[in-house]
Amino acid sequence: MAGRGLTDRPAAAALVAAAVVFGVTFVVVKDAIEDLPPFNFVGWRFLLGAIALLAIARPRGKAVWRDGIIGGSLLVAGFGFQTEGLLTTGAANSGLITGLYVVLTPILALAWNRLRGPARINPRVLVGTAIAFAGFYLLTEGFQPEVGDLLTVGAAVAFAAHIVFLSHLAHRHDLVGFTALQLGVTSIGAFAIAAVKEGLEVPGPEVAGALLLTGLGASAGGFLLQIWAQSRVGASTAAIVLALEPAFAAGTAAIVTGTTLSARGWVGAGLILAAIFVVLQATAGEPEVEKGATSPHG
Repeated sequence: MAGRGLTDRPAAAALVAAAVVFGVTFVVVKDAIEDLPPFNFVGWRFLLGAIALLAIARPRGKAVWRDGIIGGSLLVAGFGFQTEGLLTTGAANSGLITGLYVVLTPILALAWNRLRGPARINPRVLVGTAIAFAGFYLLTEGFQPEVGDLLTVGAAVAFAAHIVFLSHLAHRHDLVGFTALQLGVTSIGAFAIAAVKEGLEVPGPEVAGALLLTGLGASAGGFLLQIWAQSRVGASTAAIVLALEPAFAAGTAAIVTGTTLSARGWVGAGLILAAIFVVLQATAGEPEVEKGATSPHG
């Protein structure tokens, strides 16, 4: 699929809405996992989202099951690392580090395209990667990160892989059924990990609001918007718009919890956002990754 880029306004608007929903839920999740273990929380929130979408449509055909299982597995990794990481890092840090997927997405898109032949990446994307690394260095106090920071980097890798995956395959499947299947796989995977690592728990009323917001709002609504948009635009374009997520995460953390970064941390955050801008400039209006001399990809 050739991505149409930021000129596809409905898709861009859908991605902005998804980024807002994803960003504001960082603080909600941070509070909720103090009452419900992380993988239990992920399992329940995605179960709610899957049930809501399955009431509308169900996945049909072997291909959608295969792709849904792969996509759901990437989400299990992403949300598992991210939610576990929130135990030992702040919501603002988590949102900003997760935002590294904007830089990682073009690199993984390059790797994907190389499976099909020679490919090269825009040099400015590599510059953005270096700037992002410098930002991470400062944000984690001289590359002495908490375990949660490192886990969140793992989440960023998984989310970048998911974005690349969707941009190549989302247009092939029924939107609602494909999304529901991914959410269901994510729920099953999270519950399986929870059974081994935490023990399965039934959520209490203290996390009901958080589960409804993240399950119906972010998991069902947010991913439905994202997957629809990614059937219309390329991987790097999607990642660029979704880069609004860490800004909303940091802003929400500051407003709701009063969490603020140190001066060094703000510089690091600024560098990460600058890296996102560099990647935006590198990919706007041109192929995300060039294959051979002439063939664009989205």
